[in-house]
Amino acid sequence: MINTWPKEWDGFTEGRWSTTSVNVRDFIKKNYTPYDGDESFLAPPTEATKKLWEQVMDLSRQEREAGGVLDMDTKIVSTITSHKAGYLNKDLEKIVGIQTDKPFKRSLQPFGGIRMAQQACKEYGYEVDPEVVEIFTKYRKTHNQGVFDAYTPEMRLARHSAILTGLPDAYGRGRIIGDYRRVALYGIDLLIEDKKHQIETSLVRMTSKNIRLREELAEQVRALQELKELGNIYGFDISKPAA
Repeated sequence: MINTWPKEWDGFTEGRWSTTSVNVRDFIKKNYTPYDGDESFLAPPTEATKKLWEQVMDLSRQEREAGGVLDMDTKIVSTITSHKAGYLNKDLEKIVGIQTDKPFKRSLQPFGGIRMAQQACKEYGYEVDPEVVEIFTKYRKTHNQGVFDAYTPEMRLARHSAILTGLPDAYGRGRIIGDYRRVALYGIDLLIEDKKHQIETSLVRMTSKNIRLREELAEQVRALQELKELGNIYGFDISKPAA
């Protein structure tokens, strides 16, 4: 339940999105204005955009000349807040933030599977830090291990014989796509409040399903807190709705 009307929402039409629940779809339905015109409203790229794109093209050239990877992190495991702020050109950028602390520096992603990360590094002449390998071999179960633990003998045989491809282990290479529109609309603090409300009211009976859901929601709260810290790293307060 949303109990406040932030000043940032002034001018918008209220609905379920502002009174009942976090609901970006309802916000859009209540507040969009159709546009039936042509492309004449579009503007050409700015000088800042052109200069930034020239920098990207130059880095792309350097990456190709280096054999496909310009730089790779082999020690720091990638998380929401694992790296310092990174920019192409801070003075020119309107939208900031890159995957690591340096343009075209690849991040280390061992949560999908440590052997997959090691192979990716080896292909480009890098080696994962031995301490990271030990942690993700002995102490931290990866996505890949979880999937193979769930395989039946028939699945293992089909996978080993390459009869079937595209089984879930391959998705360790993928990404979870976040709906960050809700961060702009609601702000992190309200989203955290909503998640905590779900934990406190919706999942009281301690069934196995609810225990898993409570754990997931707790993880989401921690991720939102990290996202708020990521904003701070770049000098932005995303705790409140966008103004």
